[in-house]
Amino acid sequence: MTQVNNTAKYDYSGAQVLVTGGTQGIGNAIANRFSEAGANVFITGTRADTSEYENDLSAFTYLQLEVTDLDAIKQLPEKLDNRLDVLVNNAGASLPGGQSEWDHDVFEQSVNINLNSAFHISHVCYPMLKKSELQGGAAIVSIASLTSFLANDFVPGYGAAKAGLAQLMKTFAITWAKDGIRANSIAAGMTQTRMTQMVQMIPEMNEPVLERTPMSRWGQPEEIAGCAIYLASSDASFLTGQMIVVDGGFSIVG
Repeated sequence: MTQVNNTAKYDYSGAQVLVTGGTQGIGNAIANRFSEAGANVFITGTRADTSEYENDLSAFTYLQLEVTDLDAIKQLPEKLDNRLDVLVNNAGASLPGGQSEWDHDVFEQSVNINLNSAFHISHVCYPMLKKSELQGGAAIVSIASLTSFLANDFVPGYGAAKAGLAQLMKTFAITWAKDGIRANSIAAGMTQTRMTQMVQMIPEMNEPVLERTPMSRWGQPEEIAGCAIYLASSDASFLTGQMIVVDGGFSIVG
């Protein structure tokens, strides 16, 4: 496994951050990076409490949340004490084996999880973000995918949702700029997480990934986290409505 050293230092002391799906994978790496930088970090997950997860989540405030439950989403401001500086829309899922996104209901479920939830959560969090005094302005960072612009016939719903997520951030960017809120997305490339573990274990699927990737390896969640913490920082204060691709060069190969 590639070792990632977080050499770039940021100070988020006093900032309040919400990372949806922050219990594992990319979301957990992002939550850890903000916590290490001094932020007060809230994470969401679907299980009853942190004891049901393998990871040590003691550094965060845990909120149980089904991201497709609009009534539960509307309760977020109260749970966050009506204060928020950074929102990371990370929660998402590529539906498990045995389900096909070509099925009408499964397609709709995927779009609800991966796109509609980000709209509802961002919309509910907008009044809090508008009040933020974070240097460089409040920030929304959404985790998109290479399927935002590269087609994959296995996941039509996931791909359509991730493409829509990138476009949604552009819409938030032009609409909420006047309120001091920036909105960007990260197209995460092939990253080593539990969700991609099956691909890594099957040589016929893993080898083409490595062959196409100029850096000849999978990315690490911490490498996506590094981009996320930058996008929320004052170093990126003039950067909004953009999708940053973090994929080891996978997408530039013809």
